[in-house]
Amino acid sequence: MSNVLDFRISASYGATEVLHEVASSIAPGEIVSLVGLSGSGKSTLALALLRLLRYRGGEVTGTINLEGTELTTHSESAMRAIRGRRIGYVPQSPGLSLNPRLRVKTLLEETWRAHASGSTSHQALLESVQLPSDAAFLRKRAGELSTGQGQRLLIALALMHSPALLLADEPTSALDAITQAAVLELFSKINRERGTSILFISHDLMSVAGISHRVDILHEGRLVESGSPAAVFQTPQQPFTRQLVAAMPRLALRD
Repeated sequence: MSNVLDFRISASYGATEVLHEVASSIAPGEIVSLVGLSGSGKSTLALALLRLLRYRGGEVTGTINLEGTELTTHSESAMRAIRGRRIGYVPQSPGLSLNPRLRVKTLLEETWRAHASGSTSHQALLESVQLPSDAAFLRKRAGELSTGQGQRLLIALALMHSPALLLADEPTSALDAITQAAVLELFSKINRERGTSILFISHDLMSVAGISHRVDILHEGRLVESGSPAAVFQTPQQPFTRQLVAAMPRLALRD
């Protein structure tokens, strides 16, 4: 079966190259975690894959193939049809990503209308991310939600059109430890029950260790190591990966 995503890209801001021939792939139903320190190029990679980097002043070269379609040759109007429908994006901070004045019902309706027509019921969608679906919750403004509820709502919005790929950029970085664990379990549940492929971007080794099928290590804009969590974290091959692992508590990892 063909991969959901294959890419090989470089990215720069002016004369400064941030990503250097970074290449990877994601199979159907696979969770791949991209791990790196702050400044390693993780968020640049996310924006590059979404074809949004130019709005931050960046330039991307290379190839991005999504379900057999080459995205680098697509116009912006064509990309708008793909974002949300074929790639769902979960940003890291609900406080920055959700308009605090808008009601939950409005956010759901606007996201639906951006990629489809007519009306739909959002009850099952909210319940699938363990949010209330009653009228009282739908009337709440985004600014009234807890950080955990806001993050679950972002996940619900990303899943609305059942995309083949979910791109999650540091989705647990703003959460406390208990909420973080619940959100990580939610991503695992989405993967198990929907078969959604996930690119999970994080700087937190503990977050990715238990949910990933494969881990890619990004260092200074280069992919330096890739393998199963057990292989990468128990027998790291590269000096940078060994430094990361040295700070990681021992735990059971997926083979």
